[in-house]
Amino acid sequence: MPARFIPTTVHKRDEFSETVSGHLEDAPDTKLVLRKLDGVPWWAKPIATFLARKETRALRTVTGIPGTPDLIREDRAGILRSWSDGMPLNLSKPSDAAFYSDAKRILRDMRRRGVTHNDLAKPQNWLMGPDGQAEVIDFQLASVHRRRGWLYRTMGYEDLRHLLKQKRRYAPHLLTATERRILARKSLPTRIWMATGKRLYNAITRGLFNWSDGEGTGNRIATEGAQIRADLMAHDAVTGVTLSPFALPAKGTGIYAFVETTLDPNATRALIPEARVELIQPVHALPSAEVAELIAMNRLDELDLLLAQDPDLRKTVAPIVAGRLNLTDRRLANL
Repeated sequence: MPARFIPTTVHKRDEFSETVSGHLEDAPDTKLVLRKLDGVPWWAKPIATFLARKETRALRTVTGIPGTPDLIREDRAGILRSWSDGMPLNLSKPSDAAFYSDAKRILRDMRRRGVTHNDLAKPQNWLMGPDGQAEVIDFQLASVHRRRGWLYRTMGYEDLRHLLKQKRRYAPHLLTATERRILARKSLPTRIWMATGKRLYNAITRGLFNWSDGEGTGNRIATEGAQIRADLMAHDAVTGVTLSPFALPAKGTGIYAFVETTLDPNATRALIPEARVELIQPVHALPSAEVAELIAMNRLDELDLLLAQDPDLRKTVAPIVAGRLNLTDRRLANL
């Protein structure tokens, strides 16, 4: 009988899965990630099952490639994979040529096995590891190609183009003339998708599911955030507000408010009903939006990597982390 997975931290939740980190009962020092599928609502199961099959096949194929997750097992509970110990590009902002060279190596290794990722436009799906090397995660939309035909070549080209978009964003000085030409030339399927399918996709995700971001986590903040900020800033004792999403202990996504104020925690909690803002934490100085989200979503490993690069930031953030209110990781660890 396979070892039991022990969940420790809920990182993300949407209609199709829940992402939880933890470890196997007999290996507490080896961190793993479970894409949990047994809590998916009935109406989302067909799509969730389809995505899970794609991800399982892709992970099985890329297992062993440095910089990609290893598939541990797949069962009714979900898809268990190795933990990728890196920081997303929107936080790490790599400007070293070695990172992009290693990222291209990952794409080459994936193509040799017939795999295209198909979702590398999101900087969150690229990580920079502690050693500065590249890592790729989230293979839900990946494809494993039996034939190396036109579709395979087109999707591989788009993977490369999306990597170069990240390079243009974080290290434009490193772009070569050839890379600039690739960035300027979208494939025909991409041009068709942008003109037709993407509009339908946006209509479904932003209309039916009320998603406002690429992850499906920030919809409440997009729809309610402006009014929440205005209501909090109306108090004289409040000088700043940062809102972040976080996975609720049971189901759904909540709003975590970091409020710059001299009020004590009880007085800060009384500023706005819990039905509108589930968690509200007083801070002496607001963290950046990226840091606030790491704290709110219990992504403390990534936060440690970020703080290691900036000791001055640690002085500001340490008391906020010490007083954090999303204790899902502690509750799960005690179960």
